[in-house]
Amino acid sequence: MPKYLVQANYVGDGLKGLLKEGGSSRRDAIDKLFESVGARWRRSTTPSATPTSSSSRMRPTTVSAAALSLAVNASGAVAAEVTVLLTAEEVDAAVKKTPGYRAPSVT
Repeated sequence: MPKYLVQANYVGDGLKGLLKEGGSSRRDAIDKLFESVGARWRRSTTPSATPTSSSSRMRPTTVSAAALSLAVNASGAVAAEVTVLLTAEEVDAAVKKTPGYRAPSVT
């Protein structure tokens, strides 16, 4: 099952909500968010007063990871990025492939 890194920053009203609700309340809300799509969230940090508030690893499906990202970003209160984490063996398999990529030309 793939793992993902989630990095999130509270912005605008999200920071105001963090100030009002506190970190524990946000941590509990994030736990419920992940559970709602059948994902497991392994917290590496908890929400804090700093703009970069949460990094975590989760084990959902790719569709669940996309759903989480879409829902969180659509709120406008948090800017989140989801990155697929690869194993060493997956990197080995990737370097053996030869994509047919042509870089854009500036001339």
